[in-house]
Amino acid sequence: MKKTIITITMLVFLFTLVNAQQDTTKYWKREGRVGFNFAQGYLSNWAAGGTSSVNTQGYLQYSANYAKDNHKWDNSFDFLLGYSVFGDEKPMKTDDRLELNSLYGKKITEKWFSSLAFSFKTQTNDGFDYKADSTHPISKIFSPAYVTLGIGAEWTPNKIFSVNISPLTARGTFVIDQTLADAGAFGVEAATYDITGTKIEDGQNFRFEFGGKLVAKLNVDLAKNVNFLSKFELFSDYLKKPKNVDVDWQNQITMKVNSWLNASIMAQLIYDEDINITDKDGKIGPRTQFKEMFALGLRYTLK
Repeated sequence: MKKTIITITMLVFLFTLVNAQQDTTKYWKREGRVGFNFAQGYLSNWAAGGTSSVNTQGYLQYSANYAKDNHKWDNSFDFLLGYSVFGDEKPMKTDDRLELNSLYGKKITEKWFSSLAFSFKTQTNDGFDYKADSTHPISKIFSPAYVTLGIGAEWTPNKIFSVNISPLTARGTFVIDQTLADAGAFGVEAATYDITGTKIEDGQNFRFEFGGKLVAKLNVDLAKNVNFLSKFELFSDYLKKPKNVDVDWQNQITMKVNSWLNASIMAQLIYDEDINITDKDGKIGPRTQFKEMFALGLRYTLK
């Protein structure tokens, strides 16, 4: 049911963008790509040791930006899903992101726009701490899911860089899975238990925050057929520990080999005070999260 809901959401979002462009094509700039990356290694009776492996990643990235007179409407959709298989082990998830962003702006000056910004982030498949086990998910679809809506202003000094500042931003964190909610995952209020360990009150499935958000974006061609894309996000909750700023920094370098083959390097850094992680020594607390991936594969450009 949850996967059906998210699929419908994706389709409605894309249909709205495509349908809107049919009547006002000249005011829209569309750009997108869909691709599949694959890596494989096979070993048999290999004296030096090792194991066979298969690595896959699929992605869909699409943007549709509208501009007319003093108004603009920027929209983007990002979906990534990757798995690796080592020997006879179960597939291990390496990447999973579903993100929608929409920003309406009205020009104030040549480089400043008043803005209303919306974002939605979640994942599609269960996530596990594979160092511990692969049977108890630590994240699921809509667990977590983040929805933000902010009012502010955007500065666009040129075509490759922009900064949106939303000092009035509401953010909701959803943890739909009750087991994760009972554990207090992703900052929601945990379940209450009596002295015998019997649950007397369910954990909360929703957490509300109100604060300020900053999003800086850079999209620049470093060389011919080499593009660098970066998005840097900060969020501070005015209602609870405003000095503990959440950070989400996504970077991607894409090197185009030809019209259908490309290589990419992706890196993401996250720090969220409300996400507890168990380290190798068994200590639990917020940690700086980092992920890096290199991929070579097929890509098709959408127009």
